[in-house]
Amino acid sequence: MTAGTICPSCAERMAATGNARATGAVPWKARSTSSPVIRMEGLGKRYPMGEGEVRALENVDFAVQEGEFVAIVGPSGSGKSTLMNIIGLLDVPDDGTYWLNGLDVAELADNALADLRNRTIGFVFQNFNLLGSLTALENVRLPLSYRGTRPREANAFARRYLAKVGLEGRERHLPHQLSGGQQQRVAIARALVGNPSILLADEPTGALDSRTSIEIMGLFEDLHREGQTVVLITHNPNLAARAERTASIADGRLQEGKGSGSKTAADEAARRITLQARGFAGEGGRRATDAIS
Repeated sequence: MTAGTICPSCAERMAATGNARATGAVPWKARSTSSPVIRMEGLGKRYPMGEGEVRALENVDFAVQEGEFVAIVGPSGSGKSTLMNIIGLLDVPDDGTYWLNGLDVAELADNALADLRNRTIGFVFQNFNLLGSLTALENVRLPLSYRGTRPREANAFARRYLAKVGLEGRERHLPHQLSGGQQQRVAIARALVGNPSILLADEPTGALDSRTSIEIMGLFEDLHREGQTVVLITHNPNLAARAERTASIADGRLQEGKGSGSKTAADEAARRITLQARGFAGEGGRRATDAIS
């Protein structure tokens, strides 16, 4: 397995339990509600290679405020996957400091670190990582099951979030009975069901066609307008430009940029047609069912 990548089984486990509470974990509380939800200073990461080492990240300074939609864009081998793993608490830096919700993660014991990750970050992966033997409803409620939520309550939450992403009526469908875009919507609902502070999406449109990619990006934009913090990892600068703010990464060095959040007229028209068909309406394409959220 190469530096900065996640094994498929690990990704599947993280997707299923990403918002579940770790057993025996120590409760955490952010020190300051005014501090960024993500803050990194002087971050570095190295991997051994032969007799030398590869610097995957070098002197990275990065911050994300609550409610922001930020894209990190870079080509393969740029260090973006390593940075995503550290943001998601799947890996640790060798240098620098990382504060998540005001907590210096280096000061946390393993169980507290797991609890912070599980309750703070909702993961969305390129290949969906749904469990093929479970229905859409069962996949979405899985994090709540790990948390110990009562079945009736977990089902109600799962149905609410499936409706939120436009999949009302698809609750009993297995993954193979859904399109790629629908499977990714199930994955997004699963990431959201635990009410995470941050939605961390790793190449979420990488396995989708262009039209479906527009729909999924539109969904992320709608979630952002509702106040959800979204961090998008992508190699595609056109997708990154739709975020509120962008940061580019190359050779392990991060450079801040500006996101226009721009969409072509064709992109927006296609998204509006899809939203209307699925019951979204009004400014920002909000669903009427969001009133119950």
